[in-house]
Amino acid sequence: MNPIELIQKGGVAMWPLILLSVLSVSTIIERLWFWGQILLKSSQTASRILDTAARDWDTAIRVAQDNRRFPIAKYLLAPLRLPHPDPEVFHLALESAADDQLALMRRGDKILEAIIALAPLLGLLGTVLGLIQSLSSIQISDLGTASTAGVTLGIGESLISTATGLIVAIVSLAFYRLFQGLWFNQMRVFRKAGSELEVLYRQRWFEEEMAYDEGITPTSEAESMPQESY
Repeated sequence: MNPIELIQKGGVAMWPLILLSVLSVSTIIERLWFWGQILLKSSQTASRILDTAARDWDTAIRVAQDNRRFPIAKYLLAPLRLPHPDPEVFHLALESAADDQLALMRRGDKILEAIIALAPLLGLLGTVLGLIQSLSSIQISDLGTASTAGVTLGIGESLISTATGLIVAIVSLAFYRLFQGLWFNQMRVFRKAGSELEVLYRQRWFEEEMAYDEGITPTSEAESMPQESY
């Protein structure tokens, strides 16, 4: 059977299944393109920003801004651009940015989840409708006669929609699990880069506080000493 005949014999459930298959394929292609770019540049971008932050904080901000098209750069830029934040505020900015970027990277997962759930049910519905149509024309007096020969063919054709629904669901599930694995891997990259950046900032903060304390301590001692009267 060619595809047109397959659709016609599959019944009315084939049309929504075709719509789900097109939606699934488009989502998978878009996600593959997205993850292809992320996986190639994410670790390199994070390393560049962290290496630059270890040497020059202001330059690291510019590097992160130049690479804002990558989620990891947006994630690290969120706390970097804060004006001299407290270490706790810096940590909260990292967490908030991570939540935003990781949620954006799961775009399309809900569509695949819906297709995985709906496709087998639609296929089963098509089969049930096909069986009802095939069996409704059988009379008890026709059993065992040549008039029931077409029922077997009708039952076989009604299973086409179930097979189609299962194929759509299986393909969608395979890519869904792949994207989930990539997302978990990216989450580990985010956690590692965020921890390293936070350590760098706390060291910078501590050095600035020490320098500030050393700068004001002599003045405070001089002002606290009693002046001699002449």
